[in-house]
Amino acid sequence: MKTTIFPLHDDAPKYKQIYTRFKRWIERGDLPAHEQLPSIRQLADSLQVSRNTTLMAYEQLVAEGYIRGEGRKGYFVNELEPLFAPAPAPSESKQQTEPLPPPLIDFRAGAVDHTHFPLAIWRRIASHVLTARESYLYGNPFGEMCLREQISAYLHQSRGVKADPDAIIVGSSTQQMLVYVGHLLKDDVASVIVEDPGYDGARLAFQLNGFALETIPVYETGADFSQLEHLRSRLIYVAPSHHSPYGVSMPIQQRQALIHWAKKRQGYIIEDDYDSEFRYTQKPFPALASIDAASVIYLGNFSKSFLPGVRISYMVLPQPLLHRYQTQFSHFESTASLLNQLTLARFMKEGEWYRHIKRMRLVYRRKMQHLVSELHEHFAQRISIIGEQSGLYVLVKVFTNRSEDSLIQQAALHGVKVYPTSLYFVNNRTEHPVVKLGFGNLSHDEIQLGVKLLAKAWL
Repeated sequence: MKTTIFPLHDDAPKYKQIYTRFKRWIERGDLPAHEQLPSIRQLADSLQVSRNTTLMAYEQLVAEGYIRGEGRKGYFVNELEPLFAPAPAPSESKQQTEPLPPPLIDFRAGAVDHTHFPLAIWRRIASHVLTARESYLYGNPFGEMCLREQISAYLHQSRGVKADPDAIIVGSSTQQMLVYVGHLLKDDVASVIVEDPGYDGARLAFQLNGFALETIPVYETGADFSQLEHLRSRLIYVAPSHHSPYGVSMPIQQRQALIHWAKKRQGYIIEDDYDSEFRYTQKPFPALASIDAASVIYLGNFSKSFLPGVRISYMVLPQPLLHRYQTQFSHFESTASLLNQLTLARFMKEGEWYRHIKRMRLVYRRKMQHLVSELHEHFAQRISIIGEQSGLYVLVKVFTNRSEDSLIQQAALHGVKVYPTSLYFVNNRTEHPVVKLGFGNLSHDEIQLGVKLLAKAWL
């Protein structure tokens, strides 16, 4: 091979630039197998660097197997297996469209309002927690008792659920909890009933454990339990206080019927109570677990109501399942951060959690009202708004012949990111496209601008 001159820059070590260039040539096949490379002296002279610099580059390539040294003969390219050769860069394989710039307005549903987060208080408590000896241990595999005690008190006060702290398991996410519950139950039940539409993350968790899925249809007005008795499973997953994604709540008659069904089948109801704190028209409905804790596996989290990044969820297990869980998972470390658990426990003990929820309920209610008002003003009868009574998002049904993908792409071209709902459906499809608009982390001005841009995109 002839000596090759290529530019070297000052923003990275020169030996690394040489190594990277030769590595890329070898991976792309520009340097074929068994090709002889320039000697260390030749390469150093052509690039005007020290011989030590080129030696370091070659030694790194030798260490990783890209080239080999053959005594006095010099360095040669090794053969790469096709499996490890990277695919051509997009610019070399086919022409791609230009990527869209970052959106001006992102209606992401999973984000929360960061401007009202009690940062100073959280920082103070977190600093105090770091001085405690227990902060430097691994922690309880089922969650810190101080946090479980606070969760127990909160559930009793706000959701009517009487949960012994020992029956509460703390983890990092609802999906993780569902995977663990599925592991407990998969030898007893072969299938699970899920809502259609419903939370897609739950379906994935159940399928990971090999469950077959049966469905009950849910509409804008609520769930249809008419075929429940004809389904085989004795395990059902529901979000009765705020259905995902429709936002409807299950009336007391259906709640009682569901409890009766579980007792008759000797089965369980998995109740996902993911954001019951934010109801704007009435007080939050009592949880299913407050009616009959023996038949309900209760799930809750702090992602929607507090901070997604804190990664703390929890579940309340009926006694028979609790003993099995403690036996099977006693040697597994908790997946939730010990420091965040201790900080959140103290945050709740000082009353800051209740103050935060009260404050954010007012903040989010005003944002919800503003979003709905703007949508009505710009779209009038061209849309239908679903789920404006609670939660941190609304669904917008658009009366158009265009598809969901088309609406999302058109919005993106106008600088707005909106989200699909098709992923929530199994069979129970809608006639018109429905998109999801979250507002938690948007200001009033951003909501106004986002809806204005959507009107330009869709009308």
